Amino acid sequence: MKGNTLITGVTGNLGRLVLNNLLEEYSSDQQLSILVRDINKATDFKNIGITVYVGDYNNYDSLVSAFKNIDNLYFVSGNDIVNRTKQHENVIGAAKEAGVKHVVYTSFIRENETETSPIARIAHSHLKTENWLKNSGIDYTILKHTIYADFIPMFLGENFLETGIAYLPAGEGKNSFVTRNDMAEVGAKILTSLEAHKNKEYNIVNENTISFRDIVSQISEITGKPIQYISPTQLEYIETLTKSGVPKDYIGMFTGFAEAFKQEEFIKTGTTIQSLIGRKPTSINEFLTQVYQK
Repeated sequence: MKGNTLITGVTGNLGRLVLNNLLEEYSSDQQLSILVRDINKATDFKNIGITVYVGDYNNYDSLVSAFKNIDNLYFVSGNDIVNRTKQHENVIGAAKEAGVKHVVYTSFIRENETETSPIARIAHSHLKTENWLKNSGIDYTILKHTIYADFIPMFLGENFLETGIAYLPAGEGKNSFVTRNDMAEVGAKILTSLEAHKNKEYNIVNENTISFRDIVSQISEITGKPIQYISPTQLEYIETLTKSGVPKDYIGMFTGFAEAFKQEEFIKTGTTIQSLIGRKPTSINEFLTQVYQK
């Protein structure tokens, strides 16, 4: 890792895990920086000698200022779906203006890049950002992340262990899931050997796929509790969540991802993770055991 490397998203999960991986591997004299929106959240990082820059994806000038001494940027995609496309345009434009040499971008895997995709609204900003990055003249590495295994409990809901019913319209679709920890380890490894990954794209996927029916079966075996997997129609699902008081935006997101699971939008598999970090990705059974075994 040559030059000054800046990690975004460190007050969230992925960026912080990437930073932690880098801190474990490098000495205190390394050139590591972070970007935060709120300086008050940076005290812990300052205390361990990390250089802190203040910048906001919504504020182009703040990004140019933050990036002006940066060589390499680990760019965690924003989570503000409504404003993300403009935010990402700001990041790429600011990186170019500031003279950043290499951007590692966390994109996402997909099968369907058209407007017919059940997650087209989420995909749009990623597709745009990839194109902006490729046309920017900056060296890039695009990490096409599959769905986080860490999201499985969210999709199954808080109470399915108590009710004995896992309710999700994902059908029998099989998909690849990877833990956030594994994705962070991949990101850190890329950052420590950027020259080998210049202008490359990687599918960050597991070696196997699994359906939600099989996921629920494994959780049942791990917990010793009988759990029934029910895949309702989209309409039934929306009506049930609406009656339960779930906010409309969340219903839309859950429904879209469930349909994506059903259509196997995340079905790609591969051995990229093992080739990059020297071990197989965490299996879903290992992950579920960590989460649900008491």
